[in-house]
Amino acid sequence: MGKGMPHHYSKKDVTKEKVWHLKVREVLKPNTFSHNYIAQIIASDNEQTTGTILFGLSVDSLTKQLQVDDEFLIHAKPRSIRPPLNPHQFDYKSYLEKQGIVHFIKSNYSSIIKKENAPKTWVGRAANFREKIISKLKKYDFGLEESGVIQALLLGKRDDISENTYDNYKNAGAVHILAVSGLHVGIFLFLLEFLLSPLERLPKGKTVKLLLIVLLLWSYAFVAGLSPSIVRAVSMFSFVAYAMYLNRPTNSFNIIALSILFILLVKPLFLFQVGFQMSYAAVFSIVWIYPKLQKFWFPENILVRKIWQLLSVSVAAQLGVLPISLFYFHQFPALFFVTNLLVVPFLGLILGFGILVIFLALIDFLPNIIAKGFDWIIRLMNATVGWVAKQESFIIKNIPFDSFQLIWGYLIITALVLFLSKPKWKTMVVFFSGLIIFQVWGIYKQVELHQKETITLAHRSRNTVLLHQLGDSLVIIASDTFNIGNIATDYSVAERIQKMGAVQLKNSYRIGSKRLFVVDSLTVLPIKARPEYLLLTQSSKINLERVLDSVQPKKIFVDGSNYPSLIKKWKATCAQKEIPFHHTGEKGFYTFKLN
Repeated sequence: MGKGMPHHYSKKDVTKEKVWHLKVREVLKPNTFSHNYIAQIIASDNEQTTGTILFGLSVDSLTKQLQVDDEFLIHAKPRSIRPPLNPHQFDYKSYLEKQGIVHFIKSNYSSIIKKENAPKTWVGRAANFREKIISKLKKYDFGLEESGVIQALLLGKRDDISENTYDNYKNAGAVHILAVSGLHVGIFLFLLEFLLSPLERLPKGKTVKLLLIVLLLWSYAFVAGLSPSIVRAVSMFSFVAYAMYLNRPTNSFNIIALSILFILLVKPLFLFQVGFQMSYAAVFSIVWIYPKLQKFWFPENILVRKIWQLLSVSVAAQLGVLPISLFYFHQFPALFFVTNLLVVPFLGLILGFGILVIFLALIDFLPNIIAKGFDWIIRLMNATVGWVAKQESFIIKNIPFDSFQLIWGYLIITALVLFLSKPKWKTMVVFFSGLIIFQVWGIYKQVELHQKETITLAHRSRNTVLLHQLGDSLVIIASDTFNIGNIATDYSVAERIQKMGAVQLKNSYRIGSKRLFVVDSLTVLPIKARPEYLLLTQSSKINLERVLDSVQPKKIFVDGSNYPSLIKKWKATCAQKEIPFHHTGEKGFYTFKLN
C-alpha cells in the first residue's frame, strides 16, 4: 500500500502517536458503539501526508456527528484493522483493503480539535444539500417506516430504515430498490428521454437533449449526495445516454465497456466492489438477453406484451447477477419476478412523484395532501414487499456457492443463452459439459467434506464456543447454547453442513493426541493430567503463574467470556513465562490440529 507515493502515511512510522490532520470524505452507517467515517489524511505532525483511513467516534452523551468535509486534528496511533474473529465471517478487513484502507483511529469527540471554515468540496456540498432535503422532509407527517424508505429510495441514505423493513426487501428480492443505483438512474434516464423527446424537432435538438439529460442526471447525483454508488451509476448511464443518442444498437456493448474503462481509470478499486460488479452484470445481461427474449415471443395483446417485457427485463437482470448474488449473499428469492411485476412498473411514477415532493419541500410549498398521498404510496409498496417476503417457502437461503461455481455458473448461463437463441451442437456440448463439470465439482466437495474433521475455538462475547465438525455434521459446544449469534450459520453455509446440534461445554477434551482443559468460574484445575492446552473462561479467579508452573501447558487460550483487565494480566504473565498466548478477541478463531 502506498508504493510510488512518497508522502503516503504508510511510508512514515505508524507505531507511534502523532497529530493527524484528517478530512471527512464519507459518513458511514453508525453502529451501537461508534459513528464511523472514511477520512482523507492531509498531514501527520505537520508534514504533508496522503492516504485514507477509517475513523470512529465512540458513542456517548457528548458525541456530535461529523459531516463530509469537516477537518479536525487528533493525537493518536493508527491501529491495524483486525481480521474476522470467527470462521467464514464477513471479512471487513479485506473489504476495506479493496478501498485502500488498512488502518483505523478510534477516539471520542472531546479529543478532536475541529478546524473552522474547512474548504468545501463538491461531495461535501452535495452531502450538506441532501441533509437539508432530509430535514425539510422531516417537517411533514411521514410515517417512521415510510420516511426511512423515502430517504433510501430517493436520496440513497439507508440509516433510518428498520432492520425488519430491510429484511423484507432483501427476502423479496427487492433490496436494489433501497439503494440509489443503476435501477433508479436507468428509470430516471428513460423518464427524461420521454419528457424531453419534443426537443428533437428543433435544429440540433438531439444534441441539446443529450446535454440536458446528462446535466439532469448529474444534478440528481448531486441531490443524492454524490455517494460512490450514485456517481458510478450516473457515469454508466451518461454513456448509455450517448449510446441512445447515436441510435446504433451494435454500439451498446462498446459504450458500456467504455464506461467501465472510464470509471476504473478514475477509481480502479471500484472493480472489487459488489455494487459495481452487480450493476454491470445486470446491464450487460439486459442489453444481451432482453432482445433475445423479445424475439422468442412477441404477444399481440398490448397488456400481455407489457407484462412480458417487464418479466423479460427482470429475468435478464436476475440471470446476470445470479452467480454473484449466490456467491456473496447465499440466498435466492424465487419470487423476485413477482416483486418486480408488482413494484418496478410503478417505480418510475414513484420516483417522479418523489422528485416533485423533494422540490416542493425545498421551496416550503408542499401541500399536506400531496405529502400524505406519497406517504400512502410508500406504505402500499412496503406492504406489497412485506407480503412477498412472508412467502418464506419461496426464499431459498444458506446456499453454499464458491468462486469455482461463480465462474462456472456464468459459463453455463452464457452457453444456455447462446444455445436457446441459436441452437448449435457446439453450444449444446459446452452447456452440457458445463453442467456435468458443475455437478462433478459438487460431488468432489461432498467427498472432501466427509473426510474432514476440525475443532475450532470461536470468539463470542460472554460465551465460550467450540465448533466440532465431523464430515457434514457440526456440533456446537458452548457454555450458553442460546448465545451463538451467526457463528454457526456462517460456518454451516461455507462448509456445506447438513446436520447441526448443540451440547453443553465440559472441562476436558481430547484433541488428537493432545488434551484441552477448560478452566471456568468454578476454577477446577487438572490434578493428575497435564493438558497441552489451557482455555481460560468466565474470568476464572486462578493464580495463572502458579498454574503455569505446576501444569506446564504448551499454549494458553482466552476467549470472549473474560474481563479485558484479566486478559491483559494473563497476557503479561504468559509473556513473562514465554508461553504462547492466544486471545480470540485479538487474534480471532483458532483451529486445532487433530493429528
